[in-house]
Amino acid sequence: MVLVAPSLLSADFSRLAEEVKAIESADWLHLDVMDGQFVPPITFGADVVKSLREKTKLFFDSHLMINSPEKQIDAFADAGSDLITVHHEATDDLVPLVKQIQTHGIKAGVSINPPTPENVLEPVLSEADLVLVMGVNPGWGGQKFIESSIPKIQWLRENFSGLIEVDGGVTPDNVKRITEAGADIVVAGSAVFGKPDRAAAIAGLRSRL
Repeated sequence: MVLVAPSLLSADFSRLAEEVKAIESADWLHLDVMDGQFVPPITFGADVVKSLREKTKLFFDSHLMINSPEKQIDAFADAGSDLITVHHEATDDLVPLVKQIQTHGIKAGVSINPPTPENVLEPVLSEADLVLVMGVNPGWGGQKFIESSIPKIQWLRENFSGLIEVDGGVTPDNVKRITEAGADIVVAGSAVFGKPDRAAAIAGLRSRL
């Protein structure tokens, strides 16, 4: 079964608790954490994740788009994350970060940006629980899906036994191609939070799978 993970990046930040309640029919909540350095925007930190943890039982999928992620992993784990994903581009060695995440008894993910070839992940594929393929250049919501992401998903499906997640540019029009390529989880930002009825938007995505 393909899981739908709405991205809080596209939500109304003035009423986050309400926005989370509006997507309770989803499978996961995707939390895009940006530090203004790894990517230009700044979103939110572990304190916001902790406050939202009290509002929902959704699976918390924390995506750290930050420099020096090893300094923040423990805080996001303690805040209630069920999965923490870190970027290949933010470190010289993903394996220690994966192990650091897993010491908290939660899942560890690794991610690559569109310009990064998928085979750079080979050393960590036996350790990670999930690989996240960025379908857009990270930093902003509402971007168009980069088609060269499809072969990356296909390669991972052939070489990785864990979960494959795709983040960025997912819409009802392309979600089936993305999942047929091998994705297990699709992250949808504006495709959910950009619609007046969040639950209907989630159902619409599922109806295209």
